[in-house]
Amino acid sequence: MWLIAVKGLCDLVKAIKVSSAVFIKEQGLFPKFKAWQEGYGAFTYSIQEKETLIAYIKNQEAHHEKISFKDEYIALLKEHGISFDERYLL
Repeated sequence: MWLIAVKGLCDLVKAIKVSSAVFIKEQGLFPKFKAWQEGYGAFTYSIQEKETLIAYIKNQEAHHEKISFKDEYIALLKEHGISFDERYLL
């Protein structure tokens, strides 16, 4: 178990990205994985959605063959009523 002190969401996301990247590479879980992209978006879901979210993550590569990450991210932002400037999206 790792104990990590975080000051806010930014520190938490950084810690998750670093530790999960090390774990993924050490375990050889995704052979094509190089690194996480810069930046992040954070959305919360209820615990009842846990299995749906796990399935989504496992099938993300195939999913993004049908819809780009950017298009999906924009849809999520709009769905949650979050204003954004498209110039700052990948």
